[in-house]
Amino acid sequence: MTQYTNVRGLSRGLQVLQALNSMDSGRATSQQISDLTGLHRTTARRLLETLMEEGFVRRSASDDSFRLTLKVRALSEGFTDDERIATIAPPIMGRLLQRVAWPSDLTTPDGDAMIIRETTHRFSTLSFHRSMVGRRLPILLTAAGRVYFAMCSDGERADILDLLRSGAGGEEQKALASNDAFIRSLVRRVRTDGFGSNHGDWSAQSKIGAVAVAIVSEQRVLASLNVVFLSRAVTLAEAKRRFVPELQTAAREMIEGLEAEASAGSTGKARGTR
Repeated sequence: MTQYTNVRGLSRGLQVLQALNSMDSGRATSQQISDLTGLHRTTARRLLETLMEEGFVRRSASDDSFRLTLKVRALSEGFTDDERIATIAPPIMGRLLQRVAWPSDLTTPDGDAMIIRETTHRFSTLSFHRSMVGRRLPILLTAAGRVYFAMCSDGERADILDLLRSGAGGEEQKALASNDAFIRSLVRRVRTDGFGSNHGDWSAQSKIGAVAVAIVSEQRVLASLNVVFLSRAVTLAEAKRRFVPELQTAAREMIEGLEAEASAGSTGKARGTR
């Protein structure tokens, strides 16, 4: 709950933008906006005029209809696929935690590393770290990085290798990225297994093990999801048996969530044509 009063005018303005966005023709009269939102026609017109003054809406001189301008597109520039998946992930990761007990992280690529966008470390009784969001994980040394690296497109993988070979990810990764046999073996193994893993491979976190799967939507890897554990407590074989199927279930739920969100947006737009 917020201690601040709702700004009614802003809420109504957003209603008008959403209504215009739902019109398949891309335009609507103030009466149509009024009918769609339930706002009084005078209120709808006043809001449209205000949005026009701010540059988000323009009016057609020929039929007095209104349509969105390119300025509206600028509002979405900061909302990336990373944000979409991070928005959908938390409840799914919460259910995953209930099933596996060990913590998990949702990571997305950030230059020479994977960055943790969401985590259940703070909720897991088995967690050995609490503040994880924003931490960077080496791509070639962690399960999260390895599965993303192996499953992404050839072009993106080549770009990552160029970056790591330049030393951007540290000397340890530079050496691995320069080892063609290691890279071929890593990609082949992850693609065959369907998941990435590390079991004490990362020297900075030698007591840690993890398995991870890729979140793939429309043939593009968006993120990776892992389960992290103490290597002395869980063997890699046990992690594969216990955690990988659960990760795959969570990954499917995330993709279904993304598809449902996209479908809802399409349905809303179609509804505006009736």
